[in-house]
Amino acid sequence: MHTDPIADMLTRIRNANQALQPKVSMPSSKLKEEIAKILSAEGYLDGYKVDEAKVGRKLTVTLRYQNDRDRVLQGMRRVSTPGRRVYKGADDLDRVRGGIGVAIVSTSDGLLTDREARRRNVGGEVLCEVW
Repeated sequence: MHTDPIADMLTRIRNANQALQPKVSMPSSKLKEEIAKILSAEGYLDGYKVDEAKVGRKLTVTLRYQNDRDRVLQGMRRVSTPGRRVYKGADDLDRVRGGIGVAIVSTSDGLLTDREARRRNVGGEVLCEVW
C-alpha cells in the first residue's frame, strides 16, 4: 500500500524520464489523472490515457522529449506530503524557478496551476512543483 500516491506518480515519471523511456504506467485515480492533464496542457507530457485493468484502472503517461532526445521535463518535487501539508494563499504562491516552472495547487476550484490560482485569486494546498 502506498502512503503517498502522488509522490509515487512523480517518482515513476521522474525515473522514466531519466531512463529516456517513452511511456510509464501506474495505477490511476482522479487526482493523478488531473495532474497528468495539467502536465500535458503545460507541455511537459505528450499525453496520457486511462485503460481498464484487471483490477481498477491504469494510467499511462507519454513523456515528451525534444528532437535530439533532450528532456523537456527537467525536474519534479513534491511540496506537500501526508506528514507536512503546505497551504498557501493566492498572494503567497511563489513562482517556480522564476516563472519557468509550474506549481500544481489543489484549490476549492479543483487542481490549478500557480498562475491560474493567482489569476483567480484562490489559494490551496501546493501539491508539487515541475520545471
